[in-house]
Amino acid sequence: MRPMRPMPRRSALPRFGAGFIFCFAKRQLSGRSSLGSRFMERKEPLRFYGGAYSVFAPFVLFLMGVAWLGLSGAPDERGFWPILLAALSLGMILSRERIRFSEVVIAGMSRPLVIIMILAWLLAGVLGKIMQETGFVEAMTWLATRAGVEGGGYVVTAFFICCIVSTATGTSLGTLLVCGPLLYPAGGPLGATPAILAGAIIGGATFGDNVSPISDTTIASALTQNADIAGVVKSRLRYALLAAAIALVAYGALGSAGTSLEERPDIAGNPNGLVMLIVPILVVALLLRGHHLLEGLIFGILTAAAVGLVFELVEPSALLYIDQERYAARGMLVEGMERGIGASIFTLLLMGLVAPLEASGMLDRLVHWVSGRAQSPRTAEGWIVGVTTAAALITTHSTVAILTAGDFTNRAGERFGISKYRRANLMDITVCGLPFILPYMLPAILAATTTAGGEAFGMPRLSPFDIGLVNFHSWALLAVLAFSVVTGFGRKA
Repeated sequence: MRPMRPMPRRSALPRFGAGFIFCFAKRQLSGRSSLGSRFMERKEPLRFYGGAYSVFAPFVLFLMGVAWLGLSGAPDERGFWPILLAALSLGMILSRERIRFSEVVIAGMSRPLVIIMILAWLLAGVLGKIMQETGFVEAMTWLATRAGVEGGGYVVTAFFICCIVSTATGTSLGTLLVCGPLLYPAGGPLGATPAILAGAIIGGATFGDNVSPISDTTIASALTQNADIAGVVKSRLRYALLAAAIALVAYGALGSAGTSLEERPDIAGNPNGLVMLIVPILVVALLLRGHHLLEGLIFGILTAAAVGLVFELVEPSALLYIDQERYAARGMLVEGMERGIGASIFTLLLMGLVAPLEASGMLDRLVHWVSGRAQSPRTAEGWIVGVTTAAALITTHSTVAILTAGDFTNRAGERFGISKYRRANLMDITVCGLPFILPYMLPAILAATTTAGGEAFGMPRLSPFDIGLVNFHSWALLAVLAFSVVTGFGRKA
């Protein structure tokens, strides 16, 4: 080995600090000291005080904290941060091998899967923000009012608009926040049944959350099962379109309040944003042709910004500017990425919490336990749906549920020969069901808040229970899911 060159005296201390960090990082990323290789190569289970089942104690603490937040009306990702830190701390206290526990946690956080999800959520936030600010929703509203629809026809149109917006932006909550205040008040003069219209709005938001290639649930369900986004979206359409057709019939049949159309409200939208339809078409086309998710999102952002600037839908300074009062960079690019910060940090912490569970060998035991009770792919799929449902009910968050159940679904599904696309679809359809129906979960709560502006147009403010009950698309998704598991519909496709 060559002798090390002496450090110059004038900068010995700072260079020692930098050199120490560099050498430590290099040591961890090379050969025998690699965190990833240690985590993957060591076969003996990670040990905990109190026995093997103590590994579940951090998860119990996490689920209790998330349930408390959900029942308190604040089930957001940022609120999960301190709960996850507390759960990791409990795991550290219970671990018999704290150095290895630390390495396992860091290895879990640094997986390519986690980095891809974080990058995807940040870029998807930027794309959704640009689409919103360039008048895309107002353009969809303009199309509906120009078509002269009313009653049940308007409810169906609202469902279509929300389907398009949520698919284009990849966010159900963002769709509710943007479309709800625009579409719900118009239902009064247009003769729509209030609760059914609100159900159509949340149903359309659910549709995009289920099928959009930039939806957080689509990304999470696909990547946790090592599946490509394009293949997942293609295989998922058979379920989503069938559920949407059932929902459309219900919305059209029950959506008319029986009043005549006298005048339209002054919220007719603006056709200028119709040109932005180019963006979701481009993104979906790229992904369906097998291009990488990163490529689709970046070209979507570039196209959205370029089209918005060329057609003067947005000012250049709105994309990025300096806030002189706060000495900070602001604009759509920054604000869009801020949308993904909560989910990104949550994902890092949750994957760190999941890794010790994997290293303990308990997932292998769980899969073996399920294997003894599941004698066929159908019963295995029932277990996957059951575990995902339990995670969704406890965490009150769709993406949280997928990330929590992802590893179990992957292992159990592979054991019974269930394809990666099928596994991803089972989880995603499950979390697009009850979380969009139950009144104590965020989608129904948020949808209810958007109905406040309808009172001036003769539309009452609705409760989360009123809205979730008539989210026909989520009910139809659950029915299609049950039919698919029982009959095997889509299992071999």
